[in-house]
Amino acid sequence: MAIKKFAVACYDDEAVLFPAVAKVRHSGYKLHDIYTPFAVHGLDNAMGHKESDLHIAGFIFGLCGTSTAVGFISWILTGDWPINFGGKPHFALPAWIPITFELTVLFAAVGMTMTFCYLNQIMPGVKKHVFHPRQSDDYFVMAVELNEHVNENDVVNFLKETGAKETSVQIAEDSWWYGRFDKTEPYQLLGQ
Repeated sequence: MAIKKFAVACYDDEAVLFPAVAKVRHSGYKLHDIYTPFAVHGLDNAMGHKESDLHIAGFIFGLCGTSTAVGFISWILTGDWPINFGGKPHFALPAWIPITFELTVLFAAVGMTMTFCYLNQIMPGVKKHVFHPRQSDDYFVMAVELNEHVNENDVVNFLKETGAKETSVQIAEDSWWYGRFDKTEPYQLLGQ
């Protein structure tokens, strides 16, 4: 587990958040993440994130669904259990289109959902540090990672200058772990 220090800033308006993100990025501080109560369009670009590759994963899962459907149906109806359906040929591809389409959609939907949950670490049993109790209510919470080369008081003062309503310095696990929310966090068990 990687226990790190974070400077946390809370904003109450996204119009103040966007210039603050730009200032933090241009000042050279390492932006850990931003937690918002709703989706904020353009925030990923402001943070410098690239476009998601989830649509590529959807295409690959859909291709797996199509090949599974065509392969399984052709194996059953031409090799394992060939049945003459009213004089149709055993390899009747146009008749298989509805089932092929449904399996393509099923594989793509389930695969993209599982990929999305894994990449965003929102699986059952996964626990992440909550930087502020109102981060899912009405506050926009920005976490800036601190290291030994950065003075935490300078970062906190800088975040106050960007318009933060509240600031704090917290020690937290920087990624996710399996656990329960009614138990103590791993870094608290270390006595820090």
